[in-house]
Amino acid sequence: MGILDMFSKDKKTVDPAPVRTGSDRMSIGGLSRLDAGPARPAAPVPPQAATAEPRGTPPVEGGAAPAAASASGTLEERVVGVLKTCFDPEIPVNIYELGLIYAINVDAASAVEVKMTLTSPMCPVAGSLPPEVEGKIRKVAGVTSVKVELVWDPPWTPAMMSEAAKLQLNMF
Repeated sequence: MGILDMFSKDKKTVDPAPVRTGSDRMSIGGLSRLDAGPARPAAPVPPQAATAEPRGTPPVEGGAAPAAASASGTLEERVVGVLKTCFDPEIPVNIYELGLIYAINVDAASAVEVKMTLTSPMCPVAGSLPPEVEGKIRKVAGVTSVKVELVWDPPWTPAMMSEAAKLQLNMF
C-alpha cells in the first residue's frame, strides 16, 4: 500500500497493528521506520565519561557492571558498582549519582556500612529502598556483612547530584 493509497476514500481496510519484521523495522500502513524500542528504558545506563563522584568515593571503571557477577576491583568499587544499579523509581537516575549515598565504609573483615538518605523524608520508597540496597550489597563477592543506615542530616539537595545526574535530568 503506498502513501497515497492510505488516504484514498475508496479504501475501506486499514492494516492491523504494527508488524515486526526480521530487519528490526516496524511497518504501519505500508510506512516503515527504524524500531525505536521501548518508550522508556527500565534502567538508564550511566554515562561512560568522567563524572564528579559524590563524597569523594572513587569512580568505577567501565560503568556499572553487576558487582555480584564480577570479583574485579576493590570491594568498595564493587559496592559502588552495585549501588549504581539501584534507582529512585520517580527519578531515572541511580541513587549513587543522585548523591543519596553519603558514606561507604569497608572494614578489614569486609563488613560494609553505608549511610544513605532519600530525596525527602516523605519519599514513598523509604521502607523499600534501603532494604533493596542492603540486599544488593550482600550479593557482592567478598562482602561479609552489611549495615545500611538511613540518615537525614545533612538534608539532601539537588546540589548533591553528580554532573552526570544533572546532565541526565537537564538541570544545568
